[in-house]
Amino acid sequence: MDRRRFFAVTGSALLWPAFRAGAQEAPAQAAPKPIDPKLRKALETSQFVYVSPINSNGRESRCHGEVWFGFIDDSVVLITSTQSWKVRALVRGRNRARVWAGSYGRWKRLVGYNESFRKAPSFEAEARFVRDDALLEKLLETYDRKYPDEIRRWRKRMRDEYLAGTRVIIRYTPV
Repeated sequence: MDRRRFFAVTGSALLWPAFRAGAQEAPAQAAPKPIDPKLRKALETSQFVYVSPINSNGRESRCHGEVWFGFIDDSVVLITSTQSWKVRALVRGRNRARVWAGSYGRWKRLVGYNESFRKAPSFEAEARFVRDDALLEKLLETYDRKYPDEIRRWRKRMRDEYLAGTRVIIRYTPV
């Protein structure tokens, strides 16, 4: 059984660093789809994006979440743990996602869910892993501006874990 099939069957993100070490980065994509001005403004000003992988049946996954992000080169870029559901979805071949831009608070509540983010401007995206140290630095610079208080506690950890292979960069490009 090849490595991709193994991860699709087992869903094991714990072994992702070993897989990534032997994997080839996805080829560069064509120019991204033009972004609606209202969506662009939201991406340039919002504190969060909400991401949901799209399943093979075309429906959104039940996994959603508000995340820090950078809007870099007309794509949403984020760094996340190799154990996150975003990574597990991508490893399983779910390379499409829906991305909403806005600040609507936490999605999960003590009781129920906050679905208000669905009113935000959104786009369908192609997701891919990117291994690029320069992009990491751009992303951390963006985090310095957007999250000045919080990033102080996270910058070193994000960088160290990226270098160690326990965090990865995901780029969501509009399609």
